[in-house]
Amino acid sequence: MNVEELLHMKGGAGDSSYAANSKHQAKAILNIRPMLEKAIIEVHKHLPEKMVVADLGCSSGPNTFLMLTEVLKTIGKQCQRLGVEPPEMLFFLNDLPGNDFNTLFQSINVFEESVRAEKDAMSVPHFIAGLPGSFYGRLFPSQSVHIFHSSYSLHWISQVPEGLESKGEHTPPNKGNLYIGKTSPPLVVKLYQDQFQRDFSVFLKSRFDELVPGGQIVLTFLGRNNVDIYNGEMGSVWGLVSESLNSMVLEGLVEEGTLDSFHPPVYAPSTEEAKAVINEQGLFQIINIEMFESNWDPYDDSDDDFVFDSIQSGANFATTIRSVLEPIIASHFGAAIVDELFTRFAMNAAKHLLKEKTKYAVLALCLKKKEQM
Repeated sequence: MNVEELLHMKGGAGDSSYAANSKHQAKAILNIRPMLEKAIIEVHKHLPEKMVVADLGCSSGPNTFLMLTEVLKTIGKQCQRLGVEPPEMLFFLNDLPGNDFNTLFQSINVFEESVRAEKDAMSVPHFIAGLPGSFYGRLFPSQSVHIFHSSYSLHWISQVPEGLESKGEHTPPNKGNLYIGKTSPPLVVKLYQDQFQRDFSVFLKSRFDELVPGGQIVLTFLGRNNVDIYNGEMGSVWGLVSESLNSMVLEGLVEEGTLDSFHPPVYAPSTEEAKAVINEQGLFQIINIEMFESNWDPYDDSDDDFVFDSIQSGANFATTIRSVLEPIIASHFGAAIVDELFTRFAMNAAKHLLKEKTKYAVLALCLKKKEQM
């Protein structure tokens, strides 16, 4: 799988598009609002005449504009409090080249109208530019960015870990699983962990080079609460995808070899794993790191352990997952299976939720660039 070419959310603005089904991501941005505000105020205290903010993995939905609005409101309030002119803000919206930038930029007029309605944000001059490319590498000149933000993106790794493919007629090492399942051998776990560690290291080094002195990064991505990697929250999601695809193999709707050769480029680390990479590099000070949970059903805002309507919640969850996975599923298996796959996924999710209310684990971090010695 060529991740840079194939990985993107479902474009457009239809019922199953990412733009219409990114409520989880919006919740994450609102959850880390205090963290983002503190980072902005800290970086602005040096009163720069211009500030550059980059949203990495912006996708095609409305959430990148939600983040931009929060930045403008924070800057506007801070400048009013200090009695100074606001800086000119330049926002870069970054994602892989396959992202639906057209839908994204068609939403700018709506965003600008909303900014004009926000008294704290309307006074801040700002400009918006798109920047296609992988954030697993350099994107900007040295010391040119003040704030990096990324939401629900860094659990996507740069490539499928090498070594997952079967060789000759040998049984695939992760036979019967997608991602890391309960029967995945330790070798598969290590391949995924090593790939995450390499990628996160490259990401951090690239951002360190691009940040101005004292610049900060605010990140949210899917993580893992459970120390036992075989019982991670991400594994539960991919377990349902695997269950749905395996049932289609048994009915002759999907070729077994096609399923065996599908390996999602994802990894959900624990807090300890993320901290270990950050500390090993020694480039950033950890200002804040926390884990919060989000219900599978994006329309369920309750904190209890009860699912009121498992059928509806399963359907809501399936629509959300489809908006994320459909492009890579269709590329590998063909578009003809997509409707049937996510119908089965919805039923399997409903059965799961009837037994157990499961939640995403979301890792949130704020990092500050250390001074160079």
